[in-house]
Amino acid sequence: MSQARPKARERRVTRAKAYRFDARLNEEQKVLIQKAADLEGRTMTEFVLNSAEAAAGRTIEERSMLILSARETEAFVDAVLHPAAPGPVLRAAARHYKSVTAAK
Repeated sequence: MSQARPKARERRVTRAKAYRFDARLNEEQKVLIQKAADLEGRTMTEFVLNSAEAAAGRTIEERSMLILSARETEAFVDAVLHPAAPGPVLRAAARHYKSVTAAK
């Protein structure tokens, strides 16, 4: 009995593309990072990439949140629940938009 050989496409293993990142360190930075990496049983590269990824995640999370004081929260909620009436400029813009879209 012969076994069917997988097609070339099926044999390919999809690999994530690897990008290169270079950084210049002074001796003090290198010694500090190497010591921390050694304490965690990692290479410097693993340590730096893991630390940078964690820091990036924290930064994105912190910058994505809107933190308001109690007064600011009340003002925001009041504006959402009781929006101001549209002024003359907004009403004119709405009329213009309706006339342009109606012509199409």
